Amino acid sequence: MTDFAIQAEGVGKRYPLHHQHPHHNGLRHVLEAKITGAFRGFRAKHDPAPDRPSVEDFWALRNVSFDIKPGEVVGIIGRNGAGKSTLLKILSRITEPTEGRVQIKGRVASLLEVGTGFHPELTGRENIYLNGTILGMTRKEINRKFDEIIAFAETEMFLDTPVKHHSSGMYVRLAFAVAAHLEPEILIVDEVLAVGDAQFQKKCLGKMEDVSKREGRTVLFVSHNMAAIAALTNRAILLRKGGVQYSGSPKEAFDLYMTDDTPTEETYAAPPNSEKPNITRVEVETSQAGHTHESGQPWSARFELHFPYALPKASLSFQIFNQFQTAVLKFDSYDQDVPVSASGGRSVVTCTIPHLDLNVGSYTLKARLAGPPGGLHYETLDSICPFTVVILDRVAADGWKPEACSYLVDASWNVK
Repeated sequence: MTDFAIQAEGVGKRYPLHHQHPHHNGLRHVLEAKITGAFRGFRAKHDPAPDRPSVEDFWALRNVSFDIKPGEVVGIIGRNGAGKSTLLKILSRITEPTEGRVQIKGRVASLLEVGTGFHPELTGRENIYLNGTILGMTRKEINRKFDEIIAFAETEMFLDTPVKHHSSGMYVRLAFAVAAHLEPEILIVDEVLAVGDAQFQKKCLGKMEDVSKREGRTVLFVSHNMAAIAALTNRAILLRKGGVQYSGSPKEAFDLYMTDDTPTEETYAAPPNSEKPNITRVEVETSQAGHTHESGQPWSARFELHFPYALPKASLSFQIFNQFQTAVLKFDSYDQDVPVSASGGRSVVTCTIPHLDLNVGSYTLKARLAGPPGGLHYETLDSICPFTVVILDRVAADGWKPEACSYLVDASWNVK
C-alpha cells in the first residue's frame, strides 16, 4: 500500500482580477472602445497614456500542503471564499495549480456541482457508460454495476431521456450513484448533495460511509453539515483565506470554524438617493459568529429605507436564495399589512424569523422596494448579504425537509 492517496505540496492558485476605469465601464464606453479599436495607432499617438484596465492578482489558494492516506475520510470546511471549491477542482484535475504540485494515486470520481461529467445531450444510460469509460472501466465492469446504480438513483423511468431534461434533483441522484458505484479509489463530493431531498441525502451519507469503512476507499467531503462530517470523517481540514488554518480533529476544526470572527460581507450599504425611495442599508443577523446560521435558530434581516416623500402604501419584500439560485423563502411587508413608511424620511424595518429552518448550504438575499401591487418599482438588490447555514445537531440533521419557496414561515416585522 502506498504512503498516501493524495499529497499536496505548496499548492497555490492565482486568478487575475481586471479593474476597469470607473468611468469606462458602461455600455456606451464598451461600444466606443470596440469602434475606436481600429484607430489605436492614431489614438496612441495623440493620447500616449490612455486609461487601461488594471490587473490585480488574486490568490484563491496559497501554500496549501497536506497528505491524505488511502482509505481515509477527510472533511473540508471553511467559509465562503476560503478556497474549498478551487482546491477540489485542482484535486479533480479540472484546473491546474499556479504553483506547487499535487500527487494522486488512484482513479478519482468527483461530484462538484450538478451534472459534473455529464453530457446534457446524452441519456442517463449513455452517461453512465461515458463516466465509466472515463474512469478506465471496461463495458463488462460497467454492466456489472449498472443495475445497482439505477436502483440507487431511483431514476429508471427517465433512464433513456437526455439528462438536460432531468430536474436538478434527478441529475444529482444519477450523478452521485455513478460516482459512488463505479469503483473509484478516491471519491470527492462537494456540497452539491444539498439539492436532494432529505431521504436521498441520508442515503448518500450512508453510501459514503460504506465506501470508506467497508470498501476502504478514500473520501473527501465538503459540507457545512457538521453532524454529517462528525459522523463520517476522522479528520477535518479547515481552510481560511486560501490557506490551511487547521488539520486534525473534526471537533477542533469545528470550534475554530464557529469562533472565527473574520469580518464578512453581511451588510449591504449604499448612499441615500434623494430623488426616489431606495434601500440604503441591509444587515443580516445570524445565530452564530460571522455569517453562519445554525438551522432552526432565530434569524433576522434589517433594512434601512429612504423616502424623499410620504408613501403610505410602500412594499418591502425579500427572498432567500440558495446556492443554486433557487428562491426558498419569500417575505412581503404588504402581505402582512406592515406600514414600512407612512411618512417621508428614514425608515428602519426589521423582519425576525424565530426559527429559520433551512438545509445546509450558502444563501443570499434579494430585496425589492416598490409601491402597492401594480404600482411603481423603486429598487431591487440581487445577491446581497451572503450567509451559510449549518446543522450542528445529529437529530436535526436526520430531520431535514426539502426546500420550497413558501409564504407560511412565521415572521414578525418591526418598523421604526
